[in-house]
Formats: sequence, C-alpha cells, structure tokens
Amino acid sequence: MQQTRTFTDKVLLVLKGLAMGAANKVPGVSGGVVAFVAGFYEEFIYSLQKINYKAFILLINGRFRSLYYYTNGKFLSLLILGMLISYFSVSKVLDYLILHYELYVWAAFFGMIVGSIYYISKDFEEWSKRSLVFVLLGIIVGVAISFLEPAKENDNLWFVFFCGIIGVSGMTLPGLSGSFILILLGNYVLLLVDSVNALYDTIADLLLWDLSFLADPERLRLLEVLLVFGAGSLAGLVTLSHLLGFVLKNYKTDTFAAIIGFITGSLGVVWPWKEKIFKVGADGEMILDSQGNAIIDYYDRYFPAFFSAETWLAIFFIFVGILIVLGLAWYEKKNQKTAKP
Repeated sequence: MQQTRTFTDKVLLVLKGLAMGAANKVPGVSGGVVAFVAGFYEEFIYSLQKINYKAFILLINGRFRSLYYYTNGKFLSLLILGMLISYFSVSKVLDYLILHYELYVWAAFFGMIVGSIYYISKDFEEWSKRSLVFVLLGIIVGVAISFLEPAKENDNLWFVFFCGIIGVSGMTLPGLSGSFILILLGNYVLLLVDSVNALYDTIADLLLWDLSFLADPERLRLLEVLLVFGAGSLAGLVTLSHLLGFVLKNYKTDTFAAIIGFITGSLGVVWPWKEKIFKVGADGEMILDSQGNAIIDYYDRYFPAFFSAETWLAIFFIFVGILIVLGLAWYEKKNQKTAKP
C-alpha cells in the first residue's frame, strides 16, 4: 500500500533521488548507501519488486491507474525524477568539482561512507557470531573488488547489456559502486561519458531542429550503446530487486550484516589520497577518449604527508562528510517521529 506523503515529503523524495543519481555517477560511491541511510531502502526494493508479470498484465490491459497504485508509482516516479535531474545537473557539478578539487571531493565521500557505516551499525541490534561472519565476508568481498584491475573497453551490445545489469547494482546494493564496477569492466568512459555526451548533443540538435546527426555513424553507434545499456539497467533493477526482496524477507539480519561489511570493505575505493595512473598505448603515449581526455587505468593509493595543510583540509572535509550523513539521518528520524500519530 502506498504511503500518504505531504508536499514536503515529495520534495524530499526528489532530493533523495537527486542524491542517489549523483552518488551512482561517482566511481566508488553507491546510491544504495543513500537509500539505506535515508531510510527508504526497503521501500525502494519492494517497490521495484512490483514490476513483475502482474504489472505487465495491467499495462497491456490499459489499467494504468491500477498499475500506478500497484507499483507504488508515486514513490518510484518522484525518486526517478530526482535521479534524472541529477544526471543533467548535479552530476555535471560533481564532474567539475572532481576535476578541480579532487582530493577534497574524495575526502567528503570517504567521510560520508564512514558516517553511513556508523549510522547503520549503531542500530544493528542482533550482533551474533553468525552476523559477524557475514560482516567479515562483506569486508573481504568489498576489499577484493577494490583491488581488481580494469579490463579493456568492449562495445559488443551483449556485453553492454550485461554492463547495464551489473552497473545498476550500485542503486540496489549499498556499498557496491556501479560506476566503479563499470571501470573494472572497462566500459565506464564508453557508457557514462561518451554515450551520455552523445545523448546531450543529440537533444541539443533536436531542439535546434538539426537532424544532421542521423548521418553520423559514430553518434548513432553511441546512442545504440546507450539504449542497450539502459535496457540492461532496467533488467538489472527488476531482477536484482526480486532477489534482494527475497533475501531481505528471509535473511534480513544476515543481509544487513553483509551490507555493513561490504560498505566497510569499499572504503578502499574512495580513499582520498590516490594518484591517477593513465592508460598508455604500445608507443608509450596516453590513450585518449572521444573528448580528448586521458583514460584512467587505475588509482595508486598512498598515505599523505601528515603535516601538510592540504592533508588537514582533506581531513576537515572527511568530518564534513560524516556530519552530512548523520545530519540527514537525524532529520529523517525526526520526520518519522512527527509523522507517527
């Protein structure tokens, strides 16, 4: 049954979707953590579960009102609206900040994940040997993923569809960054930079009634790649939500313990102090993407100079990140208490 939401609740839900979209764009950060800390993770998963055979029957029978109610349409549509706004606005701001203030952005994200771990762990009441085992397993998997080497770019459409399924995991699995997984699969630049830029350019051309892009095979190929990637993402959202819905229903404590471990293990991915190592060709020259930017091969992590002013400023942003998460969590809890009769 859909929850009754005030206008403020609806605005906040759009803002949460905006935060999820921004988090999913950044390698190492998971939109699922936003959903988890903001208190709507389970509703998100169970709403996605409603996109099933029954929903399909309602759709083909033209029962759109029933479909909207059955799938918790108000919740999903507001959340998705926020994500779409994010991809066309906030993610662009993030791209700029990462380009010019990379250390401090990573420091803030590191702090936000530390704050998320604290927030999730403090309310976890069922600590047992079994849950500790799942925490440890989650940490091991998270750390192992952070040390994997990236593959080469592959634009085969079947592989792109698979990337969509895997890449959307950051929305449904807290701690697992879909963008980082796409880097490991070698397709981050292709799917979240080149193809998205192709979509922007196409929309701009259409607004000017310029159809010359139809004669551009490279643009059409990138749009085809983006379409297949989107289809894979939708398939991934639906299938993963059904799997997670089953797991949450039957093994909720173990799942939450594994999520706490996994988020902890993923801290290595967002370690602020790291140096970019760029891809080079056989001739020793850096490999560039279609926009002329050097493609990152991997990050070489290091420990900072302790007495550097830059280091202390980064540490300050880590605490800012922690306070942002705890502040949002406190505000969410306060809202939930006042909403109760």
